[in-house]
Amino acid sequence: MFQDPLTLIVVCAILVVAIVAFLANRYRKCPADKILVIYGSGSGNGGKRSAICVHGGGAFVWPVIQDYAYMSLTPIGIDANLTNALSRQNIRVDVPCRFTVGISTDPEYMNAAAERLLGQTANQIQEMARDILFGQLRLVIATMSIEELNSDRDKFLEAITANVEVELKKIGLKLINVNVTDIKDESGYIEALGQEAAAKAINEAKVRVAEQEKMGEIGKAEAVRETRIRTAAANAEAVKGENEAKINIANSDAVRRENEAEALRRATAAEKVAQAQALEESYAAEQKAEEARATRERATQNANIIVKQEIEKKRLVIEAEAAAEQKRVNAKGEADAIFAKMEAEAKGLFEILTKQASGYDKMIQAAGGDATKAYTLLLLEKLPELVKTQVEAIKGINIDKVTVWDNGGNADGKGSTANFVSGLMKSVPPLSELFEQAGMSLPEYLGKKSPLPNPSPEEEGEN
Repeated sequence: MFQDPLTLIVVCAILVVAIVAFLANRYRKCPADKILVIYGSGSGNGGKRSAICVHGGGAFVWPVIQDYAYMSLTPIGIDANLTNALSRQNIRVDVPCRFTVGISTDPEYMNAAAERLLGQTANQIQEMARDILFGQLRLVIATMSIEELNSDRDKFLEAITANVEVELKKIGLKLINVNVTDIKDESGYIEALGQEAAAKAINEAKVRVAEQEKMGEIGKAEAVRETRIRTAAANAEAVKGENEAKINIANSDAVRRENEAEALRRATAAEKVAQAQALEESYAAEQKAEEARATRERATQNANIIVKQEIEKKRLVIEAEAAAEQKRVNAKGEADAIFAKMEAEAKGLFEILTKQASGYDKMIQAAGGDATKAYTLLLLEKLPELVKTQVEAIKGINIDKVTVWDNGGNADGKGSTANFVSGLMKSVPPLSELFEQAGMSLPEYLGKKSPLPNPSPEEEGEN
């Protein structure tokens, strides 16, 4: 038929590719939210099972003899609002419930679902499951009392789960969740139970409040009792001496009354004697009581005065020590300040004298080693100050306020006023005398001291 080998190879290759493509097209993969159901001749287990269920994988579907379909694993919510259900007490109740069911991936559930739910829509599956749920829910309610339905919800849910799962398993469904809302009854029994429980809770709360209040009052009373006991003990300790004195007085009174009773049986004279004795004993007892009271008062006064004096003494000692410490601190601070000041002054004076000595030494060197020339230079520097000092000696004299009595003239032709001013100027020591008083001589270039004239015979006579 095919003469050319190349053509034969191409045809064979095409056939192989077509067969592989056809076989690959018949391999079906199952999504995670679905179940792959393969049905047809020889589906599985030697033909004993009506379908092969695959979840999470894939399978090959033979052409012609097999086919496939998918079932969804999406949960289905079913409202089962059961009304007029008869309880074990023959009380009709309304039990609104919501069930969540779905196809399970368990092999038994998948096979049952493939046999009974394959090809059914979600609404059809929901209606089928609702009929089963209503029947089983009525059966469970019939076996329980109102109290169990209302209070023991765990038991109610366990009974629903046990009964419903068995029936749902037959069609391949598994119960995922049960949500039971408020249960109501026609007779108002559940509401009465609620009111009873509320009243019981309120009463228990009141009892607990009363218990707490009682405990509070007991604690308060115990605290008051403890306070009173301690106060009474303190008072008893304080008046112990007084009570002992009163006991002595009471004993004395008893003796006195006994003597009085004895005196009543006797004559009047004996009665007076007994009364005198009783009075004497009474006075003695009172005297002892007064002595005891005086002793207690003295002890109290001594304690008060001594304690106060000791406290005052300690306070004065502490204050004196604090004042002494303050004085020591102040004295130390002042001494440190004086020492620092004197040390600074000594350092300053030392620097001044050092600098002056250095300056004098350089000045003598500049004068060629002649000390006389050196101090002459120093005197030249101080000369303006010396002249200023001489001028200052009479600078502040107010001449206008000096009164001079003048008789008209003198032999030398000078007036008294002129003589006064001249004598005033002569009273100022000249520079030459200042130098002599200092043990030095005035340099010749500053002026020579004129020799004193020989005194006249008249002046010598006057002297």
